[in-house]
Amino acid sequence: MNNNPVGWFEIYVQDMERAKRFYESVFQTKLEQLDSPAGMPVELWSFPMLKGQMGASGALVKMADGPSGGNAVLVYFSCADCAVEAARAASAGGHLIREKMSIGPYGFIALIRDTEGNMIGLHSMQ
Repeated sequence: MNNNPVGWFEIYVQDMERAKRFYESVFQTKLEQLDSPAGMPVELWSFPMLKGQMGASGALVKMADGPSGGNAVLVYFSCADCAVEAARAASAGGHLIREKMSIGPYGFIALIRDTEGNMIGLHSMQ
């Protein structure tokens, strides 16, 4: 791994307007709406990202089957090709939840469950 391991996070919400007001108020920032990947009924509002600065950006996410509350935050790890790490996860005792899939201009993702039952995301541009 040549970079910091976390490249993105998602916070799942049920009421997007309420959640946006909360995060914009708490962090004194303006969230920006992202286009939904083709075929995915999801609403995304991202936190500002400054290229070349430390830290990772992420988004509030509203989708029909997206859980909220508790620890409903999904951390994405950056990869060269997320299919490679997804295969490694399965062979290391984890479970593949969603195989590598396109998210349009944002690259590709895969979802895995670790040996402790936590779901994490994998993201790559290829």
